[in-house]
Amino acid sequence: MRIQNPRLRQGYGGQAKFKIKNRNRGAIITMVLVFGAIFIFLFSGMAGFVITQYRQIVQKVAINEALAVAEAGANYARWRLAHAPNDFGFSGIYDYRDPEGGLIGQYSLEITQPGECSTMIEIKSIGWASNRPSAKRTILVRYGRPSLAQYSFLTNSDVWFGGNEELQGPFHSNGGIRMDGTQNALSTSAKETYSCQPMHGCSPAQTKPGIWGTGNGNAEGLWEFPVPSVDFNAITTDLAQLKTRAQNGGYYFGPSGSFGYHIKLKTHGTFDLYRVTRLKANVSGRDTQGVTHNESNDFDRESLIANYVLAEGQCGVQNLIFIEDTKVWVDGTTDEKATIVAARFPDNPATNASIIINGSITRANPKATLIALIAQKNILVPLYSPNILEIQAVMVAQKGAVQRYYYSNSYSPYHTRNRIMVRGSIITNQTWTWSWVNSGGSVISGYQNTESYYEPALIYDPPPFFPASGDLQFVSWEEIQ
Repeated sequence: MRIQNPRLRQGYGGQAKFKIKNRNRGAIITMVLVFGAIFIFLFSGMAGFVITQYRQIVQKVAINEALAVAEAGANYARWRLAHAPNDFGFSGIYDYRDPEGGLIGQYSLEITQPGECSTMIEIKSIGWASNRPSAKRTILVRYGRPSLAQYSFLTNSDVWFGGNEELQGPFHSNGGIRMDGTQNALSTSAKETYSCQPMHGCSPAQTKPGIWGTGNGNAEGLWEFPVPSVDFNAITTDLAQLKTRAQNGGYYFGPSGSFGYHIKLKTHGTFDLYRVTRLKANVSGRDTQGVTHNESNDFDRESLIANYVLAEGQCGVQNLIFIEDTKVWVDGTTDEKATIVAARFPDNPATNASIIINGSITRANPKATLIALIAQKNILVPLYSPNILEIQAVMVAQKGAVQRYYYSNSYSPYHTRNRIMVRGSIITNQTWTWSWVNSGGSVISGYQNTESYYEPALIYDPPPFFPASGDLQFVSWEEIQ
């Protein structure tokens, strides 16, 4: 049974329904506003995120383009130096365009040329895209022309390394190599075959491969021949130019009026210069060309001229010492860079100058750059040299040889010495030797034991005004801030 509510019939129901409907409409509007606000908030966030991502992408593209433009600048600089190796005056801002001529961006070049003690060229290239010049990338590229110190040993003639000799670092000969010693780096010869002579243990003379012997290098794959020869005429130092440099800010000393000079290297960046006033008695010695010399390469008396100061912590003309006399004796310990040159002009074979190493040459700081000895003729170790001799230097015998003469046993016990150690490079035009051996391989004159150590840092950071050769080589690449 149904029972109606009497209030409904009195109109209360209509009024009640109307009030309920109004409440529902307000709730819907509120919900629409809330959800609309949420949607707008999310949409705004999404739009902001998209815009931010777009800007980041554009920024990344611009940054990558800037790096590509900077690389293009470095490549242009390298191309220009390859065609004009002595022109370093092209620093500036350049346009970088596409094949159709459209502007992609620009790069700014800053070229730093080599100094007196470095063959390194620095190329600083800053690149940016044309549509976003504020996004820049900077790279620093280094190229270097290797100095002659890239070799631990370089010669223009045949050479023989004995069984007691130990070599470290690469070495090259334009002639043949008899290698009986030990080595840890590549050896190269410009000869496919050559005629080995009796002075190198071949009696009678016979044809041998460019490199041969009993050394470890063959089994370890360290022998390579034939390879292109090294042009000694192209790499010899311009001694006249070094003389001019020394006369204009360096140390230049003309003829002594006596037997020559003695340079005593000292710590604290100085050297003593002596005038040699008397020599020991003449002795008979034979050089590597078979020429006998009746002379003395040992001094007996000297007088001090003065003490001189090298440039401290630098590598400039004040580190260049040029001696224009026939003989220059060198020894001592240094803590500064220096290049010592001995030459006489006009250039006459009869008066060409030599450097004589009468005592050890060392550096106070083992990490310091070695000194250079550049002789117009020979670099010699005399008869009365120390029993144990250490030479920390780069040696260049421009027209002669780095050698110790053959002295017979009539000068015993000085005709043979115990050990010689060379740290640096030996660059010699003619045949080089510290030791003379008989047909049985025994040392009969010179040093019984020889050691050579290589200084790879000298390739691009040699002593002052040291000669370089060859084309520019890539050294390093880095991005800088």
